[in-house]
Amino acid sequence: MTLPAPAVRDRVLSLPPTELPAYVYDLTALREHAAQVRAALPERVELYYAAKANPEPEILAALGPYVDGYEVSSGGELAHVARAVPGRPLAFGGPGKTPDEIRAALEQGVERFHVESAHDLRVLGALARRVAPTSPVGVLLRFNLAVADGSFAGGALTMGGRPTPFGLDPAQAPDILRPLTDGTYPHLELLGVHAHLASGLDAPEQLSVARSIVEWATALGVPLAEVNVGGGMAVDYARPDTRFDWKTYGEGLAELATAHPELTLRLEPGRALTAYCGWYATEVLDVKHSHGEEFAVVRGGTHHLRTPATKGHDQPCSVLAVEEWPYPWPRPAAEGEYVGLAGQLCTPKDLLARAAHAPGLRAGDRVVFALAGAYAWNISHHDFLMHPRPGFHFLG
Repeated sequence: MTLPAPAVRDRVLSLPPTELPAYVYDLTALREHAAQVRAALPERVELYYAAKANPEPEILAALGPYVDGYEVSSGGELAHVARAVPGRPLAFGGPGKTPDEIRAALEQGVERFHVESAHDLRVLGALARRVAPTSPVGVLLRFNLAVADGSFAGGALTMGGRPTPFGLDPAQAPDILRPLTDGTYPHLELLGVHAHLASGLDAPEQLSVARSIVEWATALGVPLAEVNVGGGMAVDYARPDTRFDWKTYGEGLAELATAHPELTLRLEPGRALTAYCGWYATEVLDVKHSHGEEFAVVRGGTHHLRTPATKGHDQPCSVLAVEEWPYPWPRPAAEGEYVGLAGQLCTPKDLLARAAHAPGLRAGDRVVFALAGAYAWNISHHDFLMHPRPGFHFLG
């Protein structure tokens, strides 16, 4: 069981059933966590938040004092983040930027672009000449680098080191560097290299990857000011009380920064910053027995919280007992210790947890799912079956 903070628990229990499901975000806990992460990192390491993890304006604003900027990956994210946290530095990435999105970013004053292909570079160069002719536009070339064997062993998602649509093949480095250094694009400035290669790595693996990226970048033979080593710090849904070892990671980055004083190192975590502050709260509608197993059907489901379906795990949760039962007939209840927690969708894939430890779970009880602060509501298929959308509550 993963227990919510008292403020979260009280808010969940105070909501009438008609206001469930609901997302409840503990902004005080988010600020505390972000402050600890920032304190663990060396001064010369910049921290950008990957807005794709959770772009709620309140989340973006709460992170403001602790991050150096925000990474966005679409024109929609660009406009949204610029409204939510105006005036903050933005980095524009993504493998499929359209000319209209690039133009909007230039007009917005974005000074840092993660370039993923030769075509991406050409479009940016042509538009920068017309839209931003008075000041150089910064470029970080994203490369799909191979790293030492075993570096991705613990990863949940791999974007580099094998064929993927992300970044440039390292063999293209000479051809893509040439026009950035020979005056072909006078309105673009080569700042450095970007390489987000995997997600779900622990601190030793992340350090190994960061060292590989910096070693490769500094061997290119051209002056670089920045190396972005990406995000992907592990969040363990099977062990929700554990956290990525930011202290060890920060110490390793400090050694790397000392060895390369000419470089600014940059990180862009998303999930590892915000996952822990979010809770998805709902109500048990029914408890059913089927072929020797028990299932609780809850309001909402994976159309609100897609994470367990996409990652194939049981979303950690806790049960908040509700004693009231408004009906004259017996209250459906689980007889065993483990219960499958299913949503309201007409598909067997709508499982939030396959075997939640919830002895005695009853219809009318509340279930609160933890680690719902990242890649949860914003990646879910909201309109399937047209159920009501959840409420949103920001505490602190």
